Amino acid sequence: MAIESIALFASFSGTGGVERMLVHLIQGFLEQGRSVELLLVRQDSPYLAQLPKAVRRIPLGTQHTWPAVPPLAAYLRQRQPRVLLAVKDRAGRAALFARRLAGTNTPIVLRLGTHLSTAMAQRSRIERWLRYGAIRRTYPKLNRIIAVSQGVAADTAAIAGLPLEAIAVIPNPVITPNLYRRAAEPCSHPWFRPGEPPVILGAGRLQRQKDFGTLIRAFARVRQKRPCRLVILGEGGERPKLEVLVRELGLRNQVDLPGFQENPYPFFAAAQLFVLSSAWEGSPNVLTEAMALGTPVVATNCPSGPAELLAGGRLGPLVAVGDVPGLAHAIEHSLAHPPAPDQLQQGVAAYNQMESTRRYLEVLESVAIP
Repeated sequence: MAIESIALFASFSGTGGVERMLVHLIQGFLEQGRSVELLLVRQDSPYLAQLPKAVRRIPLGTQHTWPAVPPLAAYLRQRQPRVLLAVKDRAGRAALFARRLAGTNTPIVLRLGTHLSTAMAQRSRIERWLRYGAIRRTYPKLNRIIAVSQGVAADTAAIAGLPLEAIAVIPNPVITPNLYRRAAEPCSHPWFRPGEPPVILGAGRLQRQKDFGTLIRAFARVRQKRPCRLVILGEGGERPKLEVLVRELGLRNQVDLPGFQENPYPFFAAAQLFVLSSAWEGSPNVLTEAMALGTPVVATNCPSGPAELLAGGRLGPLVAVGDVPGLAHAIEHSLAHPPAPDQLQQGVAAYNQMESTRRYLEVLESVAIP
């Protein structure tokens, strides 16, 4: 039975891909004729400004997920939603506690976008034991789990002790009509003007997960063989460390870190090559966006997502995580032998906003209270 209204429990913090995908998903729900009630923990993201006015925002009065349990429980008692979609691990576990506190039977669907075991690999043994133990105790109580890639699904099933078929895999709603409209806008960066050397692009939060240090070191090797430049979009705590590395390698005139861009897509469309250097992902939206715009790509074969997007390396080279020489070689090869844009675009056709939204609705409606 179709549901008319969707309750969505999430935190909007920063400029990450999760927040951007949530906006796309909410837009898709509205276009499919559903209303949306967005239960918000944090409200610290520029992407909130992109939410349609039709969305009913319900601030829960806290900056952290666990203190949001009592107001979320009150919402569940008062509004009695037919289903609740929670985004990220902590939100899913908090939603289960809120349901118990509320004394309702609201079905809870959890959306996961991170390869957790890799993200937790450098944490202490006790941290991993506590986190994984909480997941094993709580995830079986969820009505359904949605993973953004096969890799995330397999990782989650192994951690939670669930059968793989209990987890639905739905590609992110990355490709929207707005993506192409915004990509067609002019790119103001002077390095992208006609006649300038080729530009290699990276994008994401400047943090350990993205491993931009490996990308900068690989670029330094490529620069020794051919003229080119590197632009990395994004902001984050590793900026000082990356700026020091650029100076140490003598690349201040060849590497630019212009920060977060409200519209990064003209950069994607104008770049000769996009490189994903991450140590781990769930399903990398920036890689999907680059392919959707027909830009050649190189990626680390990190868990998880790149191998699925690049068809095991058929649509672009896959390189071991942290492999500077391998990444440099892949960049050189891809600059010299770019694939046809239509091949890349066909490879990410499943990441269409409307198709992704339709599949989310199928899962939500399959567990919703009649």
